[in-house]
Amino acid sequence: MYPFIFRAVFSRMNPETAHHLVVPVIRLLGIPPFSIAARALTRADPSLRVEALGQVFDSPFGVAAGFDKNAIMVRGLGALGFGHVEIGTVTAIPQDGNPRPRLFRLVADRALINRMGFNNRGAAAAASRLRRLRRLSPRPVIGANIGKSRVVEVDDATADYVSSTGLIAPEADYLVVNVSSPNTPGLRGLQAVATLRPLLEAVRDAAGTTPLLVKIAPDLEDDEVTAIATMAVDAGLAGLIATNTTISRADLITDDVTVEEMGAGGLSGAPLRRRSLEVLRLVRAAVPAEFCVIAAGGVETAADVEERLQAGADLVQGYTAFIYRGPLWARQINRELVRLRRGAGRA
Repeated sequence: MYPFIFRAVFSRMNPETAHHLVVPVIRLLGIPPFSIAARALTRADPSLRVEALGQVFDSPFGVAAGFDKNAIMVRGLGALGFGHVEIGTVTAIPQDGNPRPRLFRLVADRALINRMGFNNRGAAAAASRLRRLRRLSPRPVIGANIGKSRVVEVDDATADYVSSTGLIAPEADYLVVNVSSPNTPGLRGLQAVATLRPLLEAVRDAAGTTPLLVKIAPDLEDDEVTAIATMAVDAGLAGLIATNTTISRADLITDDVTVEEMGAGGLSGAPLRRRSLEVLRLVRAAVPAEFCVIAAGGVETAADVEERLQAGADLVQGYTAFIYRGPLWARQINRELVRLRRGAGRA
C-alpha cells in the first residue's frame, strides 16, 4: 500500500512539505490510546534487545539525526518500533537553515540530497522538550546531535558546542558532536585531529556523565578515519557514528543534469552503503570492543542492518529509506532481523 501512496501522493510533493505533513501523524502515534495500539503492532521481539552506552535498547535499529530536529516526534517514532531516536542537529542559537528548496529526492537511487543547514529551534527549546520526555514512559532511548551555530565563527566553535552541551547533555541519554555535515560552512574542517581533539575534550568535560560520541563523514581518507577513531578513544569518548552524508555524486543512476540542478548538499541513502560499511570496518578495527560504534548510511533492509552488526556495529541508524519504505519500516526491519537470526541459529 505505501509504495502506491508514495508514487501517487508524496512523490509529487516537495520533500520538505511532505515531511511536514506526516509530522502530526507521527506525533499522534505517541499519545495514548494511539501509542498503545501502535506498540501492539510494532513491538520488537525481546531477543533484539541491546545494551550500549549504559542504556537498554529494545532494538539495535534507530532513527538517525535529521528526521526529528526539534524532539517533537520521539514518542511516536518509538511507537513505530525504533529502538532509539537521535534528535537534531541542534545548535546553541536557533536558526532557519538554508533557503528553500533544500531537500531533493533521487528516486531511482533511493537517495536524498539535503542542504537543510541545521534548521532548528535551538538548544534551550530542545532541552525543554527532552526534559519532559525523560519523565514519560514508555519511550525509546534518546540521543541528541549538536552542531555549530551558523552565525558563530569556526574559531569560536568550541564555546558554541559547549553552550549547547550545557543545556542538552543533562536531558539526553547520549550526546553526539556533529562536525561532518557539509551544509555549514567550515564545519568539516573541524574533523582534522589537531582541531577536533580539544573541541571534543571540552564538550566531554561539559557533558559530565552523559556518553559522548562524534559523527564523521564518509569522505575522509582511510588514514583520517583511523586517526579520528584512535583519538576518540584516547580522548575518553564513549563512541563514534559512521557515517554522515557524502558530497560525492559518483555512480548515481539519476542523470547528471538532474543531479546538477539539485545543487550542493549531502547525499544520503543507498549510494552510501558501500563506503559507510568500509568506514565502519575501519573504525571497529581501530577501537576496543567496549567502544560503541553506531553505523549509518545506506541502510534500508534487515539484511543491511545485520551486515552492519556483523561488521562490528553496536547499533544501526536509518533515515532516508524511511521516505521510501513508509511508517512500518522499523517493524519490518525488526521482524525480519528475528527471522534472519533464527535462520542462522542466532536467536
